[in-house]
Amino acid sequence: MKYDFTTIMDRRNMDAIAVDCPPGQPKEGFDVIPMWVADMNFPTAPSIPAAIAERTQHAAYGYFMPRREYYDAIIDWHAKRNGVEGLLPEHIGYANGVLGGVVSALNVVCSRGDNVLVHSPTYIGFTHALGDNGYNIVHSPLTIDGNGVWRMDFEDMERKIVKNKIHAAIFCSPHNPCGRVWERWEIEKAMEIYKKHDVFVISDEIWSDLILAGHQHIPTQSVSEDAKMRTVAMYAPSKTFNLAGLVGSYRIIYNKWLRDRVDKEAGLSHYNGMNVLSMYALIGGYSEVGAEWLEELNQVLTANVDFACDYVAKRFDGVTVCRPQGTYMLFLDCTQWCARTGKTMDALEKAAWDVGVALQDGRMFHGPHHLRVNLALPLARVKEAFERLDKYVFNA
Repeated sequence: MKYDFTTIMDRRNMDAIAVDCPPGQPKEGFDVIPMWVADMNFPTAPSIPAAIAERTQHAAYGYFMPRREYYDAIIDWHAKRNGVEGLLPEHIGYANGVLGGVVSALNVVCSRGDNVLVHSPTYIGFTHALGDNGYNIVHSPLTIDGNGVWRMDFEDMERKIVKNKIHAAIFCSPHNPCGRVWERWEIEKAMEIYKKHDVFVISDEIWSDLILAGHQHIPTQSVSEDAKMRTVAMYAPSKTFNLAGLVGSYRIIYNKWLRDRVDKEAGLSHYNGMNVLSMYALIGGYSEVGAEWLEELNQVLTANVDFACDYVAKRFDGVTVCRPQGTYMLFLDCTQWCARTGKTMDALEKAAWDVGVALQDGRMFHGPHHLRVNLALPLARVKEAFERLDKYVFNA
């Protein structure tokens, strides 16, 4: 490969939560393999630090307006990757983070205390952001079909929309933590239900660039004219290029009535403003070099997922996983293993942390016996982690 996805980065003392602030410390003799925080352990696309470094040479960082190149980069990126047509700068609005953008949109289409439909398992960020801002989450559980694929339960969604008088829904595409890349017909059917019951949709598509081999992201707004006009879509380069520490996401809203009100709501704090270096990071990422780097990254992630899922199937009796189609997360179901061994999830998680495999408790994502595992590491580290889990945890 042209880009480096094999070097093991030493992130210690470089401000990384994943390695400097772990919830637990391993026993002597084991180093930390960071597989809990949803960021990557690869150096980012080289065009990004290059763009930032070039801008820092001009030693003035005062008030600024976003460059036309910022909007052009977003428009070109979505056209080339997702076939989006008709996207204009006026449709694009800045948000410090996707969760803040979600709350700004909900504040426009809801009243505090309203019910909001969210699929479960549920990204913990949705749980906190909605709860902290006075919204009541109504969960519609995803189900697993006979082929081991997570699916929306459309009957359950419609039933709960009607029963709970719901007029706003959070849609996660691709889904975190399950890793589903929704097919067009699934999004169309969901959007038909939302249209029927006059439900506004906030679509979190922050993972939309991290798509594994054989799958294709379908933007929610692209499936119909109605979907285009009732959806606030949230994006960011942060997951794609590991830029969360720079801060900066954006929303796409085609409906002018909705866009004007979300823009006003987002601006009320007077702190929702772009960082000049994060603007250049996006421009550097959404470039030919960034696209080339991303294609190689997705190949690496596909290989890591293939290895991990095959290892689980062959070696971890009582542990199951639905093979993700996007993201770099695994959502391991340990229900049968816990029942067979009599061990609790607390004991299981501690055993993993004791040997340096720093994974995440899935219960906070509404997975009662689940673990969320980040695979965005060099394959050598993924292999080492699963060998430790094999020897010291699941088959100890």
